[in-house]
Amino acid sequence: MTDEHFRQRRRAIQTVGVVAIGALAGCADDDPDDDDPDAPDETPEEPDDEEEEVDDEEEEVDDEEEDDEAEEEEPDDEEADLDEWFADDDTYDGVQDMTGEDEVEVLVGAEGNEGNNAYDPSAIEIDPGTTVIWEWTGEGGAHNVVDEADDPEFESELVDEEGFTFEHTFDDEGTYRYVCEPHIAQGMVGAVVVGENGNGEDEVDDEEEVDDEDEEEEDDE
Repeated sequence: MTDEHFRQRRRAIQTVGVVAIGALAGCADDDPDDDDPDAPDETPEEPDDEEEEVDDEEEEVDDEEEDDEAEEEEPDDEEADLDEWFADDDTYDGVQDMTGEDEVEVLVGAEGNEGNNAYDPSAIEIDPGTTVIWEWTGEGGAHNVVDEADDPEFESELVDEEGFTFEHTFDDEGTYRYVCEPHIAQGMVGAVVVGENGNGEDEVDDEEEVDDEDEEEEDDE
């Protein structure tokens, strides 16, 4: 073998080696996922902060609406007490507003409760200082008007005379419940609500304001 022939063979072997190395490198760089259009994107999606904030705000609004509905559904304590007080009175239809009058009239022995065993109206609201006049119809036998409190403020005679009257002036705020003693079992009961709240809350607030003013005066001194 001549030197020239040896050099040609060596160059041929080197060329084949270079080509083989290049082919192997190309195979290593070829990622089959890059050519697959249906391959899933493995990059995790970042949550949308704005959408989460909107959802939180909507939940807060829903909670507030539920709280408002719950408050609206809760009955007033005084109204609930009166509903229970008049549970056996089939003539009760809520508290009749008679504020703005110096005197108001309530019939005794009105039709209702299996006969003439009712007051008409059975429940009234008046201003402090108003006088309530009860007038007997003469129907249903003998009736009376008795404050059901432990320390009664008013109590009439037991009367069956038509046109008989009994009156009482309500100066203090509050809710006053009364009965006809012979016919309480039939549901002959009544109520007088004095003042806007019927529980003396306005009067208490006024007293608190006076106390606050006195404290301010003492602080100034």
